[in-house]
Amino acid sequence: MSKHYDTLETRTPAERDKALMTALPQQIAHATANAPFFATWLKDVDPASVTSRAALAKLPVLRKSMLGEVQKKNPPMGGLITVPMSRVRHVFMSPGPIFEIDTDEPDYFRGARAMHAAGFRPGDVVYNTFSYHLTPAGIMMESALRALGCAVVPGGVGNTELQLDAIAAIRPSGYVGTPSFLKILIEKAAELGKDISSIRHAFVGAEALPPSLRQMFVEKGMTCLQSYGTADLGTIAYESPGIGGAIEGMTVDEGAIVEIVRPGTGDPVPEGDVGEVVVTTFNRAYPLIRFGTGDMSAVLAGPSPCGRTNMRIKGWMGRADQRTKVRGMFVDPEQIAEIARKHPGLGRLRLVVDWVNQADVMTLKAESSDTAPALAEALAATVRTVCKVGGKVEFAQPGSLPNDGKVIDDVRKYT
Repeated sequence: MSKHYDTLETRTPAERDKALMTALPQQIAHATANAPFFATWLKDVDPASVTSRAALAKLPVLRKSMLGEVQKKNPPMGGLITVPMSRVRHVFMSPGPIFEIDTDEPDYFRGARAMHAAGFRPGDVVYNTFSYHLTPAGIMMESALRALGCAVVPGGVGNTELQLDAIAAIRPSGYVGTPSFLKILIEKAAELGKDISSIRHAFVGAEALPPSLRQMFVEKGMTCLQSYGTADLGTIAYESPGIGGAIEGMTVDEGAIVEIVRPGTGDPVPEGDVGEVVVTTFNRAYPLIRFGTGDMSAVLAGPSPCGRTNMRIKGWMGRADQRTKVRGMFVDPEQIAEIARKHPGLGRLRLVVDWVNQADVMTLKAESSDTAPALAEALAATVRTVCKVGGKVEFAQPGSLPNDGKVIDDVRKYT
């Protein structure tokens, strides 16, 4: 079977650009005609005139940070979708809250291409440990695997020993989930004497994959690749092995137009400069046009060594704002404000996110003259409830935290 998913991946850049720029004005016309939000947002735009990247760059950027307010005014989807709710299969809820959908369209999130690059093939049995509860990750991965012809074990998260029993019994050839949970499974399997050696391909995401952790998986006999995407947009870019298995950046998905812009603006930056990832997709039900992800990346020069010819980016390089991702879940400054409202006796709050022992660690530092264990326990419970991710609590003397406007401090350094 070909190492490429289809011939779109190896067409010339000129062929690709012509196809995308032919489809682009049609997608904009579809969005403005059928999605009430875009009818207003792009009311001064003539779709027929947007036939180049330069013309696209003149359109306003719809930033992810705006979605919560847009959707709150017209719940649940803010007039952003073009189909009636009878055509919607699922409504998901991500932190914010921000709502996303899918429909019955095969491979709705466009993940099969990335899964193929990671080594999955029709007939494989794949163990999926992403969550199926409210957030879309589990179903995003399952829909991609099913489009590829793989059988899926819906493992979800938690219950490590039960999951190991299932893997030992079913003997899947692939793993899908966060790299940190795969590490937990490997270490727990060694401790309990469970055989999970059937897993040969790992497809990971939702958190950082440091070189040392990838090497650990390789030493266990697994290939390990990752993709970059969001619940709103689906797959944006994905890794693929080149000569000798070398991995150099991520190839942009064939169903997306990616721009790298100066943060806070819509202006594209020169190739190689770091900027915000702005994406336009051709999803007919949820037609996001110039969608600012808030993520940072940069374009890699030259073609991929794997033979794919689309633009490459360096992958996720941090956030353009204070919003950050912890163990697969986004955490927003608004959530820290909600914690403060629930505990009005506190001074400044600062959520510090670090990388310790190859795992994300979240610590809420709170100014307080009351340092009782009961308050620490109550704060920790509020953090888990509001952020959907657990964290530690540390008290600081009133007035001691920096007065710099920062409420989320991501200090992670990956080695």
